[in-house]
Parts: sequence; structure tokens; C-alpha cells
Amino acid sequence: MYRCYFINMELSVVLAIIVALCLKISTAADKPHIVFIVADDLGWNDVGWVNPDIKTPTLDRLAHGGVILNSSYVQPLCTPSRNCFMSGKFPYHTGLQDRVIFIDQPKYMPANLTTIPQRLKTLGYDTHMVGKWHLGFCDWKYTPTYRGFDTFMGYYGGKEDYFTHEENNNYDFRNMTDVYKGAQGEYSTYVFAKRAIDIIMNHDKSKPMYLYLPFQAVHFPVQVPAKYSDRYSHIQDLNRKVYSGMVSAMDDAVYNITTVLDDLGFMDNLLLVFTSDNGGPENIASNWPLRGGKGTLWEGGTRGAGFVYSKTLLKKKGYTHPGLFHAVDWYPTLLDIAGGDSSQLDIDGLSQVNMIINGGGSVRKEFVYNIYDDHYAAALRSGDLKLMVCEISHAGWYPPAGSDLDVLIMDDSPLPSVMLFNISADPTEHQDISKDNPDLVNFLLQMLAQKNGTRMPAMDPPSDPRSNPVNFNGVWSPGWC
Repeated sequence: MYRCYFINMELSVVLAIIVALCLKISTAADKPHIVFIVADDLGWNDVGWVNPDIKTPTLDRLAHGGVILNSSYVQPLCTPSRNCFMSGKFPYHTGLQDRVIFIDQPKYMPANLTTIPQRLKTLGYDTHMVGKWHLGFCDWKYTPTYRGFDTFMGYYGGKEDYFTHEENNNYDFRNMTDVYKGAQGEYSTYVFAKRAIDIIMNHDKSKPMYLYLPFQAVHFPVQVPAKYSDRYSHIQDLNRKVYSGMVSAMDDAVYNITTVLDDLGFMDNLLLVFTSDNGGPENIASNWPLRGGKGTLWEGGTRGAGFVYSKTLLKKKGYTHPGLFHAVDWYPTLLDIAGGDSSQLDIDGLSQVNMIINGGGSVRKEFVYNIYDDHYAAALRSGDLKLMVCEISHAGWYPPAGSDLDVLIMDDSPLPSVMLFNISADPTEHQDISKDNPDLVNFLLQMLAQKNGTRMPAMDPPSDPRSNPVNFNGVWSPGWC
């Protein structure tokens, strides 16, 4: 009798464990898979849903089937935006507000910041990164697999040849922490798509997946297999022709990746994010009709092309949302969608779950475009109003190179040290209204001064000769800071 009792008790314990495991698996499986795609140096006017001359049928289909984010803002340059995605903090709060991380600089995203993949791992996610890091690598602790990613394939620096994967004639490509020579000679967009597909095909679907996919495309240098640039034979400007082909090659990569996601059933519980990291450089990209471009605080440098897509998670879709969204908002928004709680985090991002999922209004009413440390320049958004202080560069409007509008429309008059624009009424920043609104200007200057009081000094160390790849068998490698 006792034996039967113990057997029954053991069975009940086993059954309880099985039920608990099943519930755990079910809960994990219910968490949405997240694919976060970043296009590098993509202009506002370089996607098909804005400019039909650009052939991006896959991105267009996803954008129109999801939610186009019409007021989604990023930083003017690569490193600062990636800082936002990873940390949820404005760059002027992390010391990364000035310029990018140059490959021989001992500069990095601070190690005390908890990254979004680290947060997602606590929620049961498998986390993967494929593509461009550009957040520092002088010590291993600053590299992707030490910052929350289970796997990494890509490069540490900011720019390189698409085929040789070299920057300054030295190799920069990794699989996990190992130098990966298998990519040599293969176009990086192909390499990254293949790796993403491999991750998807080998993923255990009982666990949620976070795939961060920052493409090299469409950053300089302008390189693409000829079959893509041939699609733009009508474009006479060679760089613009090849650049347009690079966008289409990336679109094909997204097609291949999303087709596998669909075929394997991931799309039934997946959120896909697409965003640029900054505006496009005016000589090859197009931010028309926005003013300025990459590296500037004008809208052409900071207003990013982006959308979200999901078959099942979006309660409202097939429309364009006008609400303010900033790159720092992805961190808390994705964390909350994944079942976490961002409400007590010390970050600048705001959770925009209601905006993204339900089509509600944006909770963001203001943001800082940037506050530079090495020179006096800043920009602040409050509602419809944009205050700019001493932004003197790239004051023009740049139509696509080789187009019928192939003229530089430039305002040569000296720029005032303080400017005010109503972005809703004047998204192309033609009308400075500062002189007619002195009280508003003073109010916003005071607000900016308060923000500036929280600014961290920028990291801007000199190049370190210890970084020289000659010390690492001709490869850019950690281990010198």
C-alpha cells in the first residue's frame, strides 16, 4: 500500500513537472519572435513607398501591410543611432554624441549599459546578430557576444569593402569571436541573408527569437553585383545608379529572409521592424524633399524611413502613423511587447506599445535631436516645433543625382545662430519662424539648457597605435585597450 502511495505521489510530481514544463514552453512560444532590420545610410527618398523610382517591392509590401512610421527619428550618424537601439539612451547621455567610432579609436558603448538583447535573454529569448556592430571593439567586453548576443556574424567597424571585407586594407569579419575568412569574395548582403536564414532554419521554435540584422547596405563604398545596378539603366549618374541597385539587393535579401520565416511558420507570431540609422549622404543617396542629409541635424539627416510589420500582432495596420517615435523608443517598446516591464528602467526611451500595436497616439511629445560636445550645436523637438542652435552645415535641399531635378537648391544667406521651424506645417524647413516667436524661442532655449545640464562629456580619444592590425595577423581585433 505504501509503495502504491509513493508511486502515485511520484506520478503526480512527474505530471506536475510535465504540466509546468508545457506551460513554460507554451509561455515561451507565445512571446513574439522579433526581427529588427537596419539599413545603413538609407535616404528618406530611397524606398519605393516614398519614391516609386526605387525598386523595393518586398519592403513596399511589408510597409503597406504594416504601419509606416512617418515621424520616426534617428541620429545623424551610425554609431549614435546604434547606441540608441542597444541602450535606449540618447547619445549625449552615453558619451557617443560626437561623430562615429573610428576603427582605430579606443571608443565604445559604455560597458555598464544593459543592452536590449541582455534584457530579452532574461525573458527566454535566443538572441542573434548578423551585420554591422560599430559600437566599439578595442576590448572583447565591448563586442556583440559579450553584450547579450548568443551568436554574431559580421564586422566590428563602420565601413569596409563589400567583397573583400577590408577596412584600410585590413580584414574585419567574424563568426562569433573567430576571424571568418569564408566571406571573402562574397557580397556582404548575400552573406548576411544566408546567415540569417541559417539561424531561422535552425532555431528551436519553442523559444522566442530576437534577430538583429543591421545590413552593411547601403553605406559607402557604392558596390553591387551588376544585375542590380542594371535595373536602373535609365539613371545616368553612376554612383546613384549603383546605390539604387544596392537598395534593391537589400530588398531581395529581405524577400529571401521573410520567405523562409513565412514557410516555417514564424510569421504567425512575429514582429518585424525596419529602420534606417540616419539620413543618406547627399552625393549618392536622396533625402528629397527634406533638408540636409547624413551628419546634420536637419530633417534629411535625422528623419528615418521605417515601418513595423506583423501578420497577427498589429491590431491596426495598412496605414501611415504620424506620431513621433525616436530610436531610443525601440528598446522599451520591444521589451514590453516581449513580456517585460520597461516602466522602472533608467533610459530615455518611451514604451510605444499602444502606438505600434493598437494604432494609438504617440506618448512622445519631445526629444533631443542631439547636443554636441565638441562644438556648440543642438536641436530640440517639442510638439510640432523644432529649435536649432548653430547648425550651419548642409543648409540645402538635394534632389536625387541624375534626376530631372538635378540642381542644388541652396540658401546661401548666412544662417542665424538660433532657428525655429514648425515641422508639421513646414517639414522641409524652409521657413524660419524664430523672429516672429521670441517667447517660444526663449522657452525652448531654457528647455534645451536643462537637457544640456544632463549631458555627459563625449568620448573622443585619439587613434591608438596598438590597434594596428599588424599586431593581429592583419585583422582588426580586440585586445588593445
